[in-house]
Amino acid sequence: MPCREASHGMCEPVHRPVLTAPSWEDILTALAEPGIARTPPLGSVLLVDDDATFVAVAQPALEAAGYSVTAVATGLQAQSVFAANTPDIIVADVATPDVDGFELLRGLRAQPAGRSVPVILLTDGADDDVLTGLRLGADDCVPKPLSVDELVARVRTKSVRPPVPADMLRRDMRTGLLSESALIEEADRELVRGLRVGRPGALAVVHLQEMPALVSRYGQQASPQLAEQLADLLRDASLPLARIGLDSSGQVLVLLPETTDVDSEQRLAVLAAQVAASRFTIAGEHVRVTPLTGWASFADATSGEQLLDRARVATEASSLHLDLLPVPWTPDLGQNVPAARSAGLRYRLRLPAQVLATFVIGMGLPFLLYVLVGQLGLDLSRAAYWVVMASLLITAASIWAEGFFALDPKQPPAEPGADYPPATAIIAAYLPNEAATILETVEAFRKLDYPGPLQILVAYNTPQPMAIEDDLRALARQDPRVVPLLVPDSTSKAQNVNAAMSHVTGEFVGMFDADHHPDPTAFKRAWRWLSNGYDVVQGHCVIRNGHASQVARMVAVEFESIYAVSHPGRAALHGFGLFGGSNGFWRTDLLARTRMHGSMLTEDIDSTLRILTSGSRIASDPALISRELAPTTWGALWKQRARWAQGWFQVSRKHLVATLRSPNLRLRQKLGLGFLLGWREIYPWLSLQMFPVLAYMAYRDGGITHLRWTVPALVLATLFTLAVGPAQTLFAYRLAVPELRRERAWFWSYLLVSSLVYTEWKNVIARVAQIKELLGEHQWTVTPRASVD
Repeated sequence: MPCREASHGMCEPVHRPVLTAPSWEDILTALAEPGIARTPPLGSVLLVDDDATFVAVAQPALEAAGYSVTAVATGLQAQSVFAANTPDIIVADVATPDVDGFELLRGLRAQPAGRSVPVILLTDGADDDVLTGLRLGADDCVPKPLSVDELVARVRTKSVRPPVPADMLRRDMRTGLLSESALIEEADRELVRGLRVGRPGALAVVHLQEMPALVSRYGQQASPQLAEQLADLLRDASLPLARIGLDSSGQVLVLLPETTDVDSEQRLAVLAAQVAASRFTIAGEHVRVTPLTGWASFADATSGEQLLDRARVATEASSLHLDLLPVPWTPDLGQNVPAARSAGLRYRLRLPAQVLATFVIGMGLPFLLYVLVGQLGLDLSRAAYWVVMASLLITAASIWAEGFFALDPKQPPAEPGADYPPATAIIAAYLPNEAATILETVEAFRKLDYPGPLQILVAYNTPQPMAIEDDLRALARQDPRVVPLLVPDSTSKAQNVNAAMSHVTGEFVGMFDADHHPDPTAFKRAWRWLSNGYDVVQGHCVIRNGHASQVARMVAVEFESIYAVSHPGRAALHGFGLFGGSNGFWRTDLLARTRMHGSMLTEDIDSTLRILTSGSRIASDPALISRELAPTTWGALWKQRARWAQGWFQVSRKHLVATLRSPNLRLRQKLGLGFLLGWREIYPWLSLQMFPVLAYMAYRDGGITHLRWTVPALVLATLFTLAVGPAQTLFAYRLAVPELRRERAWFWSYLLVSSLVYTEWKNVIARVAQIKELLGEHQWTVTPRASVD
């Protein structure tokens, strides 16, 4: 049956009458007509057919239409002509001697030069021939006999709009973005130009982490639909001079010529945040995605292909964190660098040596300095004495102030500013450590009193399959609100939370560790803040296993001093709250573009500083309660507090200067953050300085008995400083939740232990943490949990 080219470019069968070809005389007469201008050929046509009668008609007709025509009778001859001079179009009969039209087509499509040449097959009209031809890559299938006009029209169509394989197009047809090959060509040119004029640049690859899952759910339509929407977003992004492409797997390629490494990283980070904050639509449903960005600098690159390979390696590395941070390519990327360095001296410096080093640095070195300078006739001890006194008084005064301000914390609006929207609880869990607690935690969330739809998303990681996973899946079948989400290869809470973001359905998100049991009305109370202008609200974490051990009881009181006193007191005093990592509620769009940075040991404080400096508002609500488990041994507590302390030092180094320069913070907030990030890192060292000062004075004056201990300033400062411990404990008792206020003995015990041991114990941890950070020791340690019977 005959076939024709349909509007979609495919060949479909039709019924047509048999047409008669014009005679030789008609053709020659037409050619000889005066007034016909002789123009250069429109293109070259290779005509392959052993039917001499057909060739005798077709060749002159094509030439009359403006084409140069080479006619051969066999497939072998066609191969020779093609090898000598590639034609613009091939018209071939399927039934030629030696090599038939199908074999000829198969050979053409197998070589680069023949992939983009339009091929029109002439068939006898059989359906099998049409299907075979199309399968092998024919651009058109035409049954014989056919009129000269039709043949010329089909050839003209292919010459005006030649079909080209998708991977050979310069731009993607659906998105308009450059193809991979075109972008590599651009990168090659920019590399040469950059080398010539000394201009920097970079090439980045952006991969959507959820793409495989979306394709699995929605089918192959997901990839092009996402690509089109992503292209629209990229065109609106502020990326001057950038060339943007799309590879065959749907990854976005971004070429940034004349851009320094610093600017490249900043622009790509902004782009990633925009993508993460956007809602995309697939098959009518809204989805969120997590962009993974890796990039490579022009430095040391020799070709665009090499740049792209490097950027892809970096993109794979970025998949380990899902924190939106662009990862630059480095020569050692993908190698186990800490393991390679572990044999070095600094990694052999273990904890006892580090603790000893803090006392040597904090007391021994200052004492030696006073002695050496004293031998030169200068006495620094008096000035140092007053500096230390002032530092102790400043610290004590700040603690007193926070306590008084905490007595009257800011309250949420009485009513929500909008109807209760869908909400999501993200429970981040490391199952080998928290398998004993996760089920009771999920049950606690199922009992929440929230009027709107509530999604309970359990984002967990585990090194091996566990039976508890079957229990979670059974719960999900029983209650559709429960969504277990395994995060493969995750090594941190940050990665679990980031992976969960593409599954979040709520307008706001409550973030919790796997041992938390929030109050039934927690989500309703949080929405009263978030619906009235706040972006994040941090609640009050209460210890629920204080009876387990002396350590747990001490932590229970300490948490009251943190969440019931320090956090709300600081919020009232300085005008900002802190997200504490758990029992914190975020607007989903803000969390989607902020994410948790897995490279930070306290990813919660890092995210706090990033959103505060961008102008977001964080509330602290001591009445927004969730109950959690405390470490029950000194070893577990040391590990937890060591991670916290090192994480705070990381955050201080990263954000202190940027915070003080932020145009979005008021002076009061900058002073408070400067104290929080700067002073709290210096104080553990200042707390030791009275010892070397007094030691030098005793050395200078001939013995400790010669020191004047009753100087009024010293006595008063000492009394004021020593009163801080009892005052802080009193504030904690005054503001504690009712179940803890009934445990008065816990507060007396805390006052005694903290005054004699615990405060300096935490200072030791803080000093050791700084040494570990400066030595490059980074390890995210999970706090051990135990279930409560």
